[in-house]
Amino acid sequence: MSVLTTAWADLGEDPGALTLIHPVEIPLGALLPVGPLVHDAIAVASLTAALLQARRNGSAVGRVQLEPARVATAVTSERHLLVDGAPPPVWAELSGLWPTADGWVRTHANYPHHRAHLLRALDLPESTTAEDLRRHVEKRDAEDVEQVVTQNGGIAAVVRREGNVVLPSGPLVSLSKLGAAQRVPLGACQLPAAGVRVLDLTRVIAGPVATRTLALWGADVLRVDSPRHPELGWQHLDTGTGKRSTLIDFETQREVLDALIDTADIVVTGYRPAAFDRFGLAPAALASRRPGIVVARLSAWGQHAPRRGFDSIVQAASGISWLESVDGSTPGALPAQALDHSAGYLVAAGIMSALRRRADEGGSWLVETSLARVAAELLAGERGARTRHPGFDASTVVRGRVTAAAAAPQFDGGPQDWARAAVEWGSSAPEWEPRE
Repeated sequence: MSVLTTAWADLGEDPGALTLIHPVEIPLGALLPVGPLVHDAIAVASLTAALLQARRNGSAVGRVQLEPARVATAVTSERHLLVDGAPPPVWAELSGLWPTADGWVRTHANYPHHRAHLLRALDLPESTTAEDLRRHVEKRDAEDVEQVVTQNGGIAAVVRREGNVVLPSGPLVSLSKLGAAQRVPLGACQLPAAGVRVLDLTRVIAGPVATRTLALWGADVLRVDSPRHPELGWQHLDTGTGKRSTLIDFETQREVLDALIDTADIVVTGYRPAAFDRFGLAPAALASRRPGIVVARLSAWGQHAPRRGFDSIVQAASGISWLESVDGSTPGALPAQALDHSAGYLVAAGIMSALRRRADEGGSWLVETSLARVAAELLAGERGARTRHPGFDASTVVRGRVTAAAAAPQFDGGPQDWARAAVEWGSSAPEWEPRE
């Protein structure tokens, strides 16, 4: 089965609707079928939106045919982003692949607090450079580095061969009912998610891509972050298009958060499993206090693996990095952070399906996937010789001081661009916009 048919079946959708998708080839070269992966994830999201839009405006369901350059640009968006005409520093100095005494390890230290945890775990000074880290790590075993960094709140992973780590099984994207609730009818509207309020509790790529996609389709998306952990400015501008952004300290402003939840339609989380449970944000708790809500959860490793991770870390630990090695002696990487982007679009698809389900039969709903589950699907895909594609002309849009990727999800009659540009991180009030 393809990612397309697997995800569609997981969502319980009518397989006959897949005839509305006209596949195209995405110009991303790799040993693993990364082009089909990102195509199918975005196509599934596009078709679920087309179904919902047709329901709301009484039109025929739009046909889905993605533009290859748009997809390739969107899933490599950090390479095309310009802020005030200049590219941002995407990777921090201490993030990367490092040879060890017995293999390789990958670290992720883009955020200042993760850098601090990494240095503390390895007993290195704040002044540590990339060369300092290399000299230190090459004297230690990879398992030792992974263990000590992880135990101290940092992020590192042994670069393993395929089959040496257990990846999640089960649905690629799951959609399940959390509890009973009255039907929530969908009013007439030209955009599939218009009038829907989305509380965005995510960061980095996968979660923000999901909520950015909902914003494209007309939802009022309010991203909420803690002021204790500032976001990378360029990263927020890359994935924040169409959304607003506010800061709430969950420890001292709980009533502000609660007021937002009380009238939210969708809550999307993108942190470790159970990270928000103590704030009443566990799926069952949300369904109890707000019947009819749709909850979506994204994580790196799945809901039963409370470990931090990012796309690059999952690639390293799952065997993808070695498979994508060019010379066989140095680990490689996919041509895009495809696990992140694909997971984000699959969650957006699940949310669209859930909105139709609650309109038809009521209920509160839960949508879930993980980067590791997407990695498992990619590894199970058909392989051939390493594909090579000609370059593509990046499909970007200028919005104020930011040049960013154009919207990848597309269907006939659907929106081509976001209604608003990305705002500065934390610049919005912690309140919903009036419903139309």
